[in-house]
Amino acid sequence: MKSFFTLISTTILVFFLAFPGFVMCVKAQDVNIKVITTSDLHAAFFPWDFTRNTPVQGSLAHVKAYTDQQRAVDGQQVILLDNADLIQGQPTSYYFNFVAPREPHFIAEVMNYTGFDAASVGNHDVEMGHEVFNQLNREFDFPWLAANILHVRTGRPYFKPYTIIEREGVKVAVIGLVTPSVPNWLPRKLWEGLEFVSMYSAASYWMNHIQEKEKPDAVIGLFHSGKGPNIDYQGDEIYLENAALYVGRYVPGFDVIFTAHDHRERNETFVNAQNEEVLMLGGRPYGNSVAVADLHFSRNSNNEFVLQRKEASLVSMAGYEPCPAFMQKFEDDMQRVFDFVDKPLGVLGSPMSTRDSYFGNSSFTDFIHFLQMQLSDADVSFAAPLSFDATLAADTLFMRDMFQLYPFENYLYVMELTGREIIDFLEYSYGLWLNTMEDASDPLLLFRMDEQGNPITDGRGRARFQHAFFNFDSAMGLDYTVDVSKPAGSRVTVKSLAGGKTFDKEQKYRVAINSYRGSGGGGHLTEGAGIAHELLESRIQWVSDHDLRSHIAAYIESRRQFAPQPAGNWKIIPEAWVEDAAKRDRNLLFGAQE
Repeated sequence: MKSFFTLISTTILVFFLAFPGFVMCVKAQDVNIKVITTSDLHAAFFPWDFTRNTPVQGSLAHVKAYTDQQRAVDGQQVILLDNADLIQGQPTSYYFNFVAPREPHFIAEVMNYTGFDAASVGNHDVEMGHEVFNQLNREFDFPWLAANILHVRTGRPYFKPYTIIEREGVKVAVIGLVTPSVPNWLPRKLWEGLEFVSMYSAASYWMNHIQEKEKPDAVIGLFHSGKGPNIDYQGDEIYLENAALYVGRYVPGFDVIFTAHDHRERNETFVNAQNEEVLMLGGRPYGNSVAVADLHFSRNSNNEFVLQRKEASLVSMAGYEPCPAFMQKFEDDMQRVFDFVDKPLGVLGSPMSTRDSYFGNSSFTDFIHFLQMQLSDADVSFAAPLSFDATLAADTLFMRDMFQLYPFENYLYVMELTGREIIDFLEYSYGLWLNTMEDASDPLLLFRMDEQGNPITDGRGRARFQHAFFNFDSAMGLDYTVDVSKPAGSRVTVKSLAGGKTFDKEQKYRVAINSYRGSGGGGHLTEGAGIAHELLESRIQWVSDHDLRSHIAAYIESRRQFAPQPAGNWKIIPEAWVEDAAKRDRNLLFGAQE
C-alpha cells in the first residue's frame, strides 16, 4: 500500500503538469547576483611570493576560498570574472610559459578549477606572445574577452568580444576591453597580426549589437584600463591608455565597469551622458582584494527582470585562508616552481640596491647597462631601475633574484639614434625624475605635492614620485652631467663618449635599449627624442633572441662570482646642493632609518 506521503507527492506532481502556468508563477521573482572580480593577478596563484621567498595574504588560492563561501550562500548567485594581466608577473608564469610549458597549460588548469565565468585580455597577457596566449585561449573553459583586439586579416575580433552569463533567467552581458596602447610597449613579433582599436569605438559597436540582439538585463564592462581623465567627448577614435571613465560616460548602457591596469583600488559612482548611474570599481592587484558588485533584480508586470539595486564593495583577502582543496590539487606544481627559483646561479661579491639609482650611478642599474652593452656591442645604453625598492645582498644569487633584478620579459634592441636624439631622450627622462631646484633647500626629486607644496605620502608616511620610477632612464657609454638648477629640457651636458671619444650631436650611434622603451613605452623616443611612432621600427637594427632576464641569469651562472660597481659616468649638479637634498629625499622615500 502506498504511503500517505507518496500519494501527496503524486498529487502535487499531477497538479504541476496539469497547470504549467502555475510553474511559471513560482519562478524566482527576485534574483541576487554577486559579481566577484579579480584584477592584475600577475600570476599570484599561490599564497607565496616566489621572488622574495615570503608568504602573502592574497592570491588566487585565497580568492577560491572566498568565492566558494559565496557560492554556498542561499538565495545568491555568483559570477566570477578576471580583469586581465593574468599570465605574467610571478616566477610561476615564467616557469610554465617558457621553461616547462605543457598541455594543458598550468594557468588554464588553475583558472578552470577556480571556476571563472569570463576574463578580459591584458597588455601583459599579449606580452607572452602568440604561442602562449593562443594555447590559453583554446584551453580556458570560459571566454577570454577583448572586443578591441582585431585580426588584421579579417577585421573581426581576435578574441571573443563579449559573453552572456545567465543566472536564474537573468541575462548579464560582459564586454571585455584592453588598453589600446599595447603596440607602444611591445615588440611587433609579440602582437603580429593584431590591431588594437580604441576602446570607445569597440564598446559603442558591441553595446549596440548586444542591446539589439541579446536583450540583456544588465551590462558589465570588464576593462583592462584605469579610470583615466574626466574629459568631454572627443570622438570615436580617441586612444587613451586609461579610458574606463570616458567609455562609461559616452557609451550608454553599462551598469557596472570593473577597472584594472593602473593597479588602483577604487569604488565610486559616476553619471553617464544619459544621466544613468554607473558603478566603477577595481580591486588591488596580486589577489590582495576583489571588487564585488551585488546586483538585485526583480520581475516586472511583463515578466521581465529589472535591475532594481546595485551595490559595490572591495573585499580584502587577508581575512581568508587559502583554499585547502586548491592547495592540495596544485601541490606538485607549486613545488616545481620552488625548485626552479631555488636554483643557485652565482655569488654576488657586493650588495646592490635600486635605492641608489635615483641619485646617481648605482651598481644595480649599471649592471643592467653593462649586460646590455656586452650583449649588443652598442655605443650607448639606456636603462632604468625596474624595481622601486629592491636590494640584493652580497651572497649567493638564486633564480628568484633575477625577478628583482629584471621583473619584466623585455627583449633587448639595438636602435640607431643621433647624438641630438640621445640628448633629447635623456632630457625627457630626467624631466620625469628630477625637480628644478632654486636653492639648496628644495627637493631634488620630483614628488607628488599637495596644495601646500608638501610631498604627498602613502600609508607609511613615505613620499611618492610624480612619475613612474621605471621610466627613469640613465645612460652608460657617455660621460655627462645633469644640472638641476636649470629647467627641464636644458640640463644634460654630454662631455664625451666613454674613454674620452668625441660625442657628436649629428652622428648616428648604436643604442642598447629594452623592447618596452624601444617600442615607444614611456614616450622617451617619441615625445622626448621626437621620433614618430611609426618610424621607431625602422630604427631597430638588432633584437635579442631571448628575454633580458634569461641573458642576465646566463651571465651570472657563467661567471659564478662577480661584484658590480657603479660606473661613475654621470652625476647630478650642483653637487653642493645635491648632497644634502639627496639625504633628505632618501629619507622621504624610504624612511628615516636610511
